[in-house]
Amino acid sequence: MEEKAVVFEIKEHIGEVATYQTGWKKEINLVCWNNGSTKVDIRDWEPDHEHMSRGITLHMDEARTLVELLNGYFQRVDKEQGNKKEKTEEK
Repeated sequence: MEEKAVVFEIKEHIGEVATYQTGWKKEINLVCWNNGSTKVDIRDWEPDHEHMSRGITLHMDEARTLVELLNGYFQRVDKEQGNKKEKTEEK
């Protein structure tokens, strides 16, 4: 069976989440895979963007939902940590 080459185009670089000692970076980009629609893509890339790791690709509505879920989670955690800090300071 013939392997099909993966074609991609980074339409927009949104930002870097982490940089590793190897030079690879975990990035958030808008990527068009195999001439399809542009999606939000999170994965590790080598500096020249020729090689990449496995990652996650989300449709725009999925990315918005992810942001909402993470915002809700961090608000809850921050509130819980704030309550714990207040209780510790009261003692």
